[in-house]
Amino acid sequence: MATFRLQGSKVLAVEMTGDAVKAKNGSMVAYDGQMSFKKLTGGGEGLRGMVTRRLTGEQMTVMEVKGHGTCFFADRASEINLVSLQGDRLHVESSNLLVTDAGLRTGTTFTGLRGASQGNGLFTTTVEGHGQAAIMSDGPAVVLRVAPQYPLIVDPGAYIAHQGSVRQSFQSGVTFRTFFGEGGGEAFQIRFEGDGLVYVQPSERNTIAGDL
Repeated sequence: MATFRLQGSKVLAVEMTGDAVKAKNGSMVAYDGQMSFKKLTGGGEGLRGMVTRRLTGEQMTVMEVKGHGTCFFADRASEINLVSLQGDRLHVESSNLLVTDAGLRTGTTFTGLRGASQGNGLFTTTVEGHGQAAIMSDGPAVVLRVAPQYPLIVDPGAYIAHQGSVRQSFQSGVTFRTFFGEGGGEAFQIRFEGDGLVYVQPSERNTIAGDL
């Protein structure tokens, strides 16, 4: 299995000995050794995945990187965070997914109103199995714990990913932008309950939540 390590906070180094990883297309910045690169259709899921993503609007262009040596990945100077999966599932916005072990399965799942509020469609990307994934954030990500007695409320624009036995629902409310007079109309928040982790970034992506 490939070995993931951070080279600073904005570059991911992946050491491979004949292994393969799936990475965001165009995210390779350097490598040593012998590497091969192959563009995958539909996020590496074949025709079915390609059709699903086209219908749902969840955009994800992926390449397979395989070889012997070290390959370095980065994307627009984003901060990179490593996530270890032990047979569980990670839900992540497709634009925030950088690299996964090739053995991890990727797919799409219905997320309901949150996708509409962000303008990203009604589906999000799932990654599951045993291995590592690298996700990106605009600024250093904060990992927040959700416990049965402590639900967590997140602004849709700050949400990156979550994992564990977590249920999400949507409630109307005010975002920070709305509070300061920068939003319009009624906004939505994501409520997480259960037991797991939620990844948020300290910079909100542009959303249309305030106009829904």
